[in-house]
Amino acid sequence: MGLTRTDLFSTEQNQLAAWAKVLGHPARIAILQHLLAANSCINSDLVEELGLAQATISQHLKELRDAGIIQGSIEGTSMNYCIHPKTWQTIKLVFNDLFNQHPCCTNCDC
Repeated sequence: MGLTRTDLFSTEQNQLAAWAKVLGHPARIAILQHLLAANSCINSDLVEELGLAQATISQHLKELRDAGIIQGSIEGTSMNYCIHPKTWQTIKLVFNDLFNQHPCCTNCDC
């Protein structure tokens, strides 16, 4: 498989694709849903909640953090995570803009 030609696409298109890729794993969706439901910073309860190994959860948290979707802070010997509010709002706007480009009621025959 060849390299992706990201230079052919706008910054916005590349960013949207990067977020979609990060959101494309069910474990990451479960982590985000848990963070949203908790509405606060959490740490070790993800292992119990999701039933995944700590190392696996740590890798998914890293992907979400690297994408700017979550943020973390150190408290003692543990790391607390929560949704990054500014990035979350931007993601909502960007995806809504994409989805709203399609009219609700069309007569597509294909």
